[in-house]
Amino acid sequence: MNSSVPASLVQKAAGAPKAELHIHIEGSLEPELIFRLAQRNGVKLAYDSIEALRAAYAFTNLQSFLDIYYAGASVLLTEQDFYDMTAAYVERALADNVVHTEIFFDPQTHTERGVPIATVVAGIDRALADAEKRGLSSKLILCFLRHLSEEDALATFDAALPLFEQYRHRLIGVGLDSSERGHPPSKFERVFAKARAKGLKLVAHAGEEGPPSYVYEALDLLKVDRVDHGVRSIEDPALVARLADTRIALTVCPLSNVKLCVFDDMTKHTLKDLLDRGVAVTVNSDDPAYFGGYVNDNYLATIEALKLDDAEVYTIVRNSFEASFVTPEERAALIATLDAYWHGGHGEHGGSVGASGS
Repeated sequence: MNSSVPASLVQKAAGAPKAELHIHIEGSLEPELIFRLAQRNGVKLAYDSIEALRAAYAFTNLQSFLDIYYAGASVLLTEQDFYDMTAAYVERALADNVVHTEIFFDPQTHTERGVPIATVVAGIDRALADAEKRGLSSKLILCFLRHLSEEDALATFDAALPLFEQYRHRLIGVGLDSSERGHPPSKFERVFAKARAKGLKLVAHAGEEGPPSYVYEALDLLKVDRVDHGVRSIEDPALVARLADTRIALTVCPLSNVKLCVFDDMTKHTLKDLLDRGVAVTVNSDDPAYFGGYVNDNYLATIEALKLDDAEVYTIVRNSFEASFVTPEERAALIATLDAYWHGGHGEHGGSVGASGS
């Protein structure tokens, strides 16, 4: 523990009710569950043990991670598989005092293996419906894989249209993920226009490995409501000022950024600089099974490395609710719960640092 960061602040952040806005559900698939599902479904893995698979989690960039990520997803075949994966994430989220989560999923990762989108959504939704009974509210965001064509994304969107209607209580938006380099947001302008016309929420990964110009494209061409990552926005002062003025939130994933070599180490992370300039940054886990930590682990690492103070941590947690795709009434209730905890002795939420493990 860095002596300049009180242990009590780390504990306070861990116990705080919070939202997670950047979590790829396939990226929460732990090696133990990958092997269990592989055995259940008769899928042959390239790794002969859990230890060998975990040892492969040494990434040099985004692409080296994605290669392993897609291999892990190959074990997901049935509705029950998607339920089990989501239920496992729910346990980690609840342990970290997440009270609202907005989950990404990648249908194209599964449809190319012959798994229908309806199967994917049914399993995830069933697990999230069960989680609601335990106090975890949730939304679901369908992401397009940017290394594939926009035609593929358009076909995926058309195939998913009945599900947006069937699951409209939860399936509320579209996003853009996968390999950023060489795949600018402008490549997907038409499919985002179709989603916008349907009244869906819009998000996109931009400014992680890609340049600030990708963030501009996400804002101006895709017209996103939130930017996922966005950490390279700091390179463009005009962009930072615009993000601050418009309160377009960034869903930052600190451990992921270090694991994928966006930053050499956590002390070099731009989150505090962005926060200091009034940008609505949030802290999230991205692909926690692969990047060494769930959301509380990300808060812990960020607080310690960047020496955040009480007011800064409160602002980040509050931003997670401000940036959530919930109703104004729900947002007010979530913030009231946070305020009661943060300013009122924080005794009511349990929570321990790294309660979810890593």
